Amino acid sequence: MSLLSSSGAKPEIGSLRFCFYGAGSMAEAIVRGLLERGLTRPEQIGVLNRQNADRLYELSERYGVRPAAEGAAKEAILREADVIFLAMKPKDAADAIRRLEGVVSPRQLIVSVIAGLSIATMETILGRKMAIVRTMPNTSSTIGLGATGISYSDSVTAGQKAVAESVFQAVGLTAVVAEPLLDVVTGVSGSGPAYIYYMMEAMIEAGRKLGLTGEAARELTVQTVLGAASMVKATGEDPAELRRKVTSPNGTTQAAIETLDARGFTEGVIGAVERAAGRAGELGEDIERSALK
Repeated sequence: MSLLSSSGAKPEIGSLRFCFYGAGSMAEAIVRGLLERGLTRPEQIGVLNRQNADRLYELSERYGVRPAAEGAAKEAILREADVIFLAMKPKDAADAIRRLEGVVSPRQLIVSVIAGLSIATMETILGRKMAIVRTMPNTSSTIGLGATGISYSDSVTAGQKAVAESVFQAVGLTAVVAEPLLDVVTGVSGSGPAYIYYMMEAMIEAGRKLGLTGEAARELTVQTVLGAASMVKATGEDPAELRRKVTSPNGTTQAAIETLDARGFTEGVIGAVERAAGRAGELGEDIERSALK
């Protein structure tokens, strides 16, 4: 069944041919998710990148996917694909997508995982309206616990939407949002794991500074963060309510929270999310300027 079936029916994912244009950690995470969930077979997946052939053969050996390291092979694997993932670095995006003009066809679905790159810019570079899925996954996708924001161009059918959501649900959860909000998703969950890691760094350092061994400080911090996230998910309660439940009047937690408040913790996090969202927009503008030169 064509991805552009007029009925909008969901194609059989196992029959589709996938191509990953860019072979970094996010591409690998999606490949692994597709295969581990049994959504497709290795021979249905092709991988290519700008010049690192060793990386392509590494993925081929690890997962059995098809590498395309030479010019003719790259073009062939792009032309035959039903779904093309744009997974290159933002700085390489404009030139890489420009090479797709005249290669991609209206029957294909384009899925972008490039921060800040708008659907309109992609269509401008490609020189035509296309079925485009713009996404913002995060690095937790590499262990199947990702969070991905998704937006669609007007040309994407109901069947194609179902395919895209199935793919990203293979590496975590998905949230469909209006495209302008994808930069906000970038600020909240795309960059979000780094905020938590940064907090964990500080907690581990504090434990060590106050006398714990590095190993003990790390294990206690990791388990604390894991338990807190699991509590929010398992109980369905608001984080603010869970915080209140563990904050006894005049107790240790209240003293700690007051210290964070005095140092602008909430404002700092909100500012970080806003700046990450803004930077995503700036990256998109940089790509657009490069594409229109």
